[in-house]
Amino acid sequence: MSDVPDWRRSRVKRLEIAGIAAVGYRAIAILGRTLRWRVEGVERLERVIASGRQPIMGFWHGRILAATYFFRRRGIVVITSENFDGEWIARIIERFGYGTARGSTSRGARKALLQLRRTLEAGRPVGFTLDGPRGPARQAQPGAVWLAGATGHPIVPFHLEAARYWSANSWDRTQVPKPFSLVALAVGEPIEVPPEADEATLEGKRLDLEAALARLSQRALDLLQPADARRPKPEA
Repeated sequence: MSDVPDWRRSRVKRLEIAGIAAVGYRAIAILGRTLRWRVEGVERLERVIASGRQPIMGFWHGRILAATYFFRRRGIVVITSENFDGEWIARIIERFGYGTARGSTSRGARKALLQLRRTLEAGRPVGFTLDGPRGPARQAQPGAVWLAGATGHPIVPFHLEAARYWSANSWDRTQVPKPFSLVALAVGEPIEVPPEADEATLEGKRLDLEAALARLSQRALDLLQPADARRPKPEA
């Protein structure tokens, strides 16, 4: 069986991908320029980099649009699927300055994780949609935890919330901020995974990651409130 994706054999599909990518990039770029930001915890990413390591950035699939715009032009490498949808997504994010490692949690995962391992060794950050590409929503897959243990680079979780948005009718309820909306970004403390961790330790770290993202989700919602109505900052 050929490893060539079906879309590569079809001129019509290739044209569709090119068209979707061109329109998608333009739409996200225009929307992104209208957004206002309230940000907390970005210095945690900077501390990781200053220490000589790179962040393994982890977030939920449903916040991919706002994350793509905010973290653009930083050389972050992310996993994208090798199918039709993965190809046009890859072309959009590459125009925003991201690198791509091809694969997914369901197919080609080992190859993609090995690419990300080499990326970290080369001094570039990587990013994970932790519950992608198909869910279940807000349930972290083990890839980021395994990568952190294998490389010694920490996972840095983050979450974004828009004050005004549309929700896609999809498994992850993708959030699309409305033009000129305020968007809050909360970045959590790095999560370290010991080398050669056993299965129980890896599972514990995976659960820690989910718990951290739950706290960051609430924190991002709090950041959208007026200053005098915000709750005290919890540990994340």
